[in-house]
Amino acid sequence: MKQTLTSSSIEDYVKVIYAYTEWQDKPITSTALANRLGVANSSVSEMVRKLKDQGLVDHQPYSPIHLTEQGLALALSMVRRHRLLETYLVRELGYTWDEVHDEAEQLEHAVSDHFIERMSAKLGHPVRDPHGDPIPDAEGRITMAPSHRLDELDPGHTGRISRISDHDPELLRHLEKLSIGLDTQLRVLGRLPFGSGFSVHFLDSTDDAADLTLGDEVAASLWLTSVGSHSTCTVQDLTGGSLMSNHAASH
Repeated sequence: MKQTLTSSSIEDYVKVIYAYTEWQDKPITSTALANRLGVANSSVSEMVRKLKDQGLVDHQPYSPIHLTEQGLALALSMVRRHRLLETYLVRELGYTWDEVHDEAEQLEHAVSDHFIERMSAKLGHPVRDPHGDPIPDAEGRITMAPSHRLDELDPGHTGRISRISDHDPELLRHLEKLSIGLDTQLRVLGRLPFGSGFSVHFLDSTDDAADLTLGDEVAASLWLTSVGSHSTCTVQDLTGGSLMSNHAASH
């Protein structure tokens, strides 16, 4: 096994590669990685070569990028740090869920492993962060309930929100105004005409007429865990089983 000399840039790269494929099967390309990190394609190409030299990724020219077992272990370690920090900031310091991502990005490289484990114990070893993303345990194992993106669900499908993408703080603030958060129960009524979003029924409301219209961007940012079933359901599990180790989670 090659010796890995990590830096904050290397840690950020493997974390983004992992997060891109966590809720979908599509592997990440150099272009997508550049877009996620907000850097030039040439910078990504140079860093991917470094990652490959250190045994952290498998990559061939013009092909997607895949984490090796060693790269996945490092990515899960950084994901654990980031999501525990987000959880701590919300629970203990009163941050809102739209504020924590950038703070955690800064802190995750600075704190020690000992600090992370003490923080996890203080929080009661949570298994998900404020946005519903799973927090790996100290051995790199994660628990994920089978979930589906709202815009992939058919009319009549009922579920509880299990994950909300944190890519856009403004979207999180919008959902807050709608009283939509983790574990909110919705029923999909159907896609609106002309690609203008989705109609859903807000089952947690005491108002029988609590129907909402969610735009396409919002619907693509919400994942639901199914509640019950309906006769015409066409949805199949997209995220697999509930427990994966850092070896079994390899993409």
